[in-house]
Amino acid sequence: GRKVLIVYAHQEPKSLNGSLKRVAVEELSKQGCSVTVSDLYAMQFEPRATRNDIVDCLHNSEEFNYGVETWEAYKRGGLSNDLVEEQKKVQEADLLIFQFPLYWFSMPAIMKGWMDRVLVQGFAHEFPNCYDSGLLKNKLALFSFTTGGTEEMYAKGGISGDIRYVLWPMQHGIMHFCGAKVLAPHICFAPEYVSEEKRKEMLIAWAQRLKTLWKEEPINCSPEWYFE
Repeated sequence: GRKVLIVYAHQEPKSLNGSLKRVAVEELSKQGCSVTVSDLYAMQFEPRATRNDIVDCLHNSEEFNYGVETWEAYKRGGLSNDLVEEQKKVQEADLLIFQFPLYWFSMPAIMKGWMDRVLVQGFAHEFPNCYDSGLLKNKLALFSFTTGGTEEMYAKGGISGDIRYVLWPMQHGIMHFCGAKVLAPHICFAPEYVSEEKRKEMLIAWAQRLKTLWKEEPINCSPEWYFE
């Protein structure tokens, strides 16, 4: 069976994000997938990239460079346990799903911290091995999130601009950079401003999509596609 890692960032299990995560676990498990969830708030995941991420001696104790130090620590097995655990989950997964509410046109800080700390050089990318030759090139990635604004606000010509502008740093700058093939995002627009019925429909739509997810083709991650 296929393996899925859901990296989940919401404080409340009863939220729509919590329900979307639960639906994904149920539906993918039904398909025979092995599903692991990294519930970042429940884990009290540390989002700050600090020298505590290196548990043995520093490569250069005179001047601290986080990128260099984590790269060197990864090579010699000197990263902190929480990072090693998350990297193991990523390594084993065929599909990474990121489930979160959009904060200020981006992911919550705790999830960005996961990206900053887990996707170190040597593990997820190693120049020139990035983008199509990134080290996660055999994996699929999908961003599933809720917004505060409506679909009209995030349309081309809408006040918030095309939602693809918001997705560019996440889909292209992180996941595609690390080699993952990116599936179309799953967006639940403005759930706080719709009826209970409409929220139920959002969950049903997500469950339906998951049934045929493995047949989907990745999106085009070129700048032309995002900024056409």
